[in-house]
Amino acid sequence: MTPSPTPTQDELKTQVAQAALAYLVPGDIIGVGTGSTVNKFIEALAGIKQNVRAAVSSSEASTERLRALGITVLDANDVERLSVYVDGADEIDGSGCMVKGGGAALTREKIVAALADRFICIADESKLVARLGAFPLPVEVVPMATAHVVRRFRAMGGTASLRMRGSAPLVTDNGQHILDVRGLTIEDPLAMESAINQWPGVVTVGIFAHQRAQVCLLGTPSGVRTIQY
Repeated sequence: MTPSPTPTQDELKTQVAQAALAYLVPGDIIGVGTGSTVNKFIEALAGIKQNVRAAVSSSEASTERLRALGITVLDANDVERLSVYVDGADEIDGSGCMVKGGGAALTREKIVAALADRFICIADESKLVARLGAFPLPVEVVPMATAHVVRRFRAMGGTASLRMRGSAPLVTDNGQHILDVRGLTIEDPLAMESAINQWPGVVTVGIFAHQRAQVCLLGTPSGVRTIQY
């Protein structure tokens, strides 16, 4: 008997995107994140879009994809609550805390996550880690505070570099810049998130501990693994 081929990372993303559909409440407004795995989720929404009342999106890119399907996208200010928010992660640990922001949408992702009753994280198994910190920590900053924030991270033992797009700093949907911080050990995600968010000039740090996941749908070669937190 020929063994089944190992699924590609792209196929794993498709699996978890499809699995996330089961968590949607027909007729509800849903929260939709940003990134390659979320793009698979948006594609999956095409088959059930008649059950989606509207969406709140965490980025201009996701908004464009949703509207291309004919799904209404609302401003977060017009919504009091969402039943679910579906998004990916760059890392997720055993308690549902995450590092996010590889797609530079971390601030809007936190805003939408804060509106939701449940955060459903969709990811392939490579994103599950024992401790956060191997992935460079994204931090959105006001441009004039960049050097100050770099020095603060240096004092913590981290090396912060400005994320570039070509020869110029990347500009977020909010008109700010992103620092990627390497060399940090995130022992207490909640405490570190709270501390860094207080630094002048920091818009958002990409630690999601206050807005952690309640469910993680993890793509594995043997199928989708569901982790409840």
